[in-house]
Amino acid sequence: MSAGDEAQSEPLREVVQRGLWFEEFETGVVYKHSPGRTLTEADNVLFTTLTMNTQSLHLDAAWAEGQQFGRRLMNSMLTLSTLVGLSVAQLSQGTIVANLGFSEIAFPKPMYHGDTLYGETVVLAKRESRSRPDEGIVTLEHVGRNQDGDIVARAVRATLMQKRPH
Repeated sequence: MSAGDEAQSEPLREVVQRGLWFEEFETGVVYKHSPGRTLTEADNVLFTTLTMNTQSLHLDAAWAEGQQFGRRLMNSMLTLSTLVGLSVAQLSQGTIVANLGFSEIAFPKPMYHGDTLYGETVVLAKRESRSRPDEGIVTLEHVGRNQDGDIVARAVRATLMQKRPH
């Protein structure tokens, strides 16, 4: 009997990818998200047109060349959505109940076609829900950096998270 045969005769333990339960979040910890996401012209045009944002700064290359940045910018809502999305597998996959809202959003530097977005999240606060005993509120600060390490987005959001099942 080979080692492979022996392994198949015993039941395999399953590990399901998930986010963190409320109890697993630690305040003051930086969660680095991997991999980053390179945002392309196609991403920008698709997101911009799907969301009915006809801003020339995102769609009209000739017009944008004559503006302050000299070229089209990535749609900042795409940057924000991607930044939050980068955190899902590590923090909230299958464990979030609801996104409660954003209290702060800033875009200190622009993103351009071909830039790569890297995300990290700091847990600012957490508390048990007063009305939902099996859930808690976690306040997160998401920070997005480009490939040069420049901060291109920052957002503080509150989430309602599940507690570990009994």
